[in-house]
Amino acid sequence: MITTNGTLGFILTVLLAVLLSASLAIATKVHTDWVLSVRNKFAGQKQSLDALKEHDSRRHLRMLAGIDLPLGGDGRPNSAGLYYAKIGIGTPLKDFYVQVDTGSDIMWVYCLHCKGCPNKNYLGMDLAQYNLKDSHTGKLVSCDQEFCLEINEGPISGCSANKSCPYTEVYGDGSSTAGYFVRDAVQYDQVSGNLQTSSANDSVIFGCGARQTGDLSSSDEALDGILGFGQSNSSMISQLASSGKVKKMFAHCLDGTNGGGIFAIGHVVQPKVNTTPLVQNQPHYNINMTAVEVGHSLLNISRDAFGTGGTIRTIVDSGTTLAYLPEVIYKPLLSKIFANQTDIKLRTVHNQYTCFQYPGSVDDIFPPVTFHFENSVSLKVYPHEYLFLFNELWCIGWQNNGLQYKDRKDIILLGDLVLSNKLVIYDLENQVIGWTEYNCSSSIEVMDEETGTVHLVGPHYISSSSACKLITQSLFVVLLLSTMLHRLFY
Repeated sequence: MITTNGTLGFILTVLLAVLLSASLAIATKVHTDWVLSVRNKFAGQKQSLDALKEHDSRRHLRMLAGIDLPLGGDGRPNSAGLYYAKIGIGTPLKDFYVQVDTGSDIMWVYCLHCKGCPNKNYLGMDLAQYNLKDSHTGKLVSCDQEFCLEINEGPISGCSANKSCPYTEVYGDGSSTAGYFVRDAVQYDQVSGNLQTSSANDSVIFGCGARQTGDLSSSDEALDGILGFGQSNSSMISQLASSGKVKKMFAHCLDGTNGGGIFAIGHVVQPKVNTTPLVQNQPHYNINMTAVEVGHSLLNISRDAFGTGGTIRTIVDSGTTLAYLPEVIYKPLLSKIFANQTDIKLRTVHNQYTCFQYPGSVDDIFPPVTFHFENSVSLKVYPHEYLFLFNELWCIGWQNNGLQYKDRKDIILLGDLVLSNKLVIYDLENQVIGWTEYNCSSSIEVMDEETGTVHLVGPHYISSSSACKLITQSLFVVLLLSTMLHRLFY
């Protein structure tokens, strides 16, 4: 039996709980409107506690239908030269714009008090920096934890309890990032229906960048970090797969015309693609090329370019803008492309691009270039894709690998120049990769592995202006919410 004072206290307690619940709902709704679209499954319905717990249990055990990462940027050398995604990190949530890179394994963002870091990012906004102390869910990864032992292939010298796990990542262009690993909640868009997503998060280990060198220290190319989608256990896709949330499959469709595109984690069932096997025990996405075709004739390539098995090692890398070829392929390829264009005069621009003037459509006078791979899979690149406009000149996107990278002069490196306007599927479960020409402003179909339901996933484009607008709106929302809470409780 409850006394009168007890009744009053109980009522006040219930009212306070309701107000807090409403305030949190408002905070979540307001916050996620500009980060992600969130929908409560039980909104407007009366549900028992058992039903809610059952829902949570299914949610925790269920494999996600897929993950949809909004994309921005483009792969043209005369524009952004990269693609980036927006993710939320920490509690409370903070937005980070990170370059999507299939050529590296580690996800990292700039850390507070970072040395050699730019003040602003590529989008013209203040660089977002991660502060472990600001996140209620953030934890330091110590050097004696299993993750650290695995990534360093054994114990670290001088490791002691509560000492951080360091990392260093050196990229092909000579730039580098170094810092330490942390674990925190990373929020993303979970596919929940046709062209619909809902908010989801997982605990992910990533790098806290404390020191940067090379291009990573320049605002011209800097974003808030890099999202590595490589094959190693340290990558985000591997961590999500190991937790049983997703299959180790993902796909991207980089829109070379409008920018942005599609980046989805999950089993893409439409459109269908032909696949070629990945070379085993390689750090990158390596495939074997068998021939190069220019127009309708095969390129005469020196036998020195082929390895054992009569193939040429090829790396597929969304973090690279152009396409790099061994000199034994680069020179005969350019000779073949320009064989019938004797009137065109080539010139060097900025000591790096070979360019020329032409007023018409390049597709009318130049041939397409087709790369052939194992399993009879081919990749066709059209003139308007391997040529790009720069200061009213057409410039060649093919680069001489022998002049760029001495340690990789015998390999082919295919970047966004080649990958744009194609749906590229990475099926790590079956160790294959495939692609097809595709309109990246249209949708793809991703299957929920648990139910067999197929959902449409559409394209995104995050512009720098919309990103800035979102931040301005969020600041207004936070101020408005603070005023409401002040009135409620004071």
